[in-house]
Amino acid sequence: MTIFQGLVLGLVQGLTEFLPISSSGHLVLFQRLFGLSEGMLSFDIAVHLATLAAVVAIFRQELWSMIRHPTSKLTLLVIVGTIPTAIIGFALKGQIESLFESGRTLGIEFIATGLILIVAEALAKRRSVVKREAETTYLDAVAVGTAQGIAILPAISRSGLTLAGALACGIEREFALKFSFVMSIPPILGAGLLDAKDLLEAGTGLGVPALPLLVGMLAAAVSGYFAIRFMLKVFVKASLKYFSYYVFALGAVIIAEQVFSGRLFGRLF
Repeated sequence: MTIFQGLVLGLVQGLTEFLPISSSGHLVLFQRLFGLSEGMLSFDIAVHLATLAAVVAIFRQELWSMIRHPTSKLTLLVIVGTIPTAIIGFALKGQIESLFESGRTLGIEFIATGLILIVAEALAKRRSVVKREAETTYLDAVAVGTAQGIAILPAISRSGLTLAGALACGIEREFALKFSFVMSIPPILGAGLLDAKDLLEAGTGLGVPALPLLVGMLAAAVSGYFAIRFMLKVFVKASLKYFSYYVFALGAVIIAEQVFSGRLFGRLF
């Protein structure tokens, strides 16, 4: 991996982690375009963990309050929501790793993300009651956490599905966004630590040069910060359907490559 490739992949991770367009799917896409495979697990772990710095920086007051008040409503909602995410993640870990390696389902998953975003916005428009933090129930948290668990698939957007799940439950947009971002911390941190443990046990080392890795981490943290700021300004007023147009187009391009070539992502059938 070159420094330029590390920079691009870091920017891709940071920007797409918090936009509802799937960071994992974009990482797999760009790694295929760059022809990279060796050491990608360690790089993916590093840049995913780097994006947590952006969440902590922006929501530091909320996180500090959660630490000081472990039985607060937000803390309990995050804990309850993390349970189904963890169950799904552990149950499907082996199957998901094979999907990441093949990349054959990326196009279908990008299109599925777009459809979910459109359906969620349609459901949100039909709801007359909008729940704030105090009105959000633990059953709502289970629903959003289940959506987050399903987003373990490579090109299914985690932020997209959690926002879609929150809107479908009638949660107001501002709290839905905060809940989605704060709830990203346990699964990203947990998955990163588990994958790091696997790497240490395998004794394979980093697998990528240190400088591109550090550049990628810095790029992911900085671009992630601005991506969150962008979503905080845009999501309250803008519809998720606009993001769906992008993932529809990207999914269609990937499927076309699979149908007519298959050199990058393998044959679709």
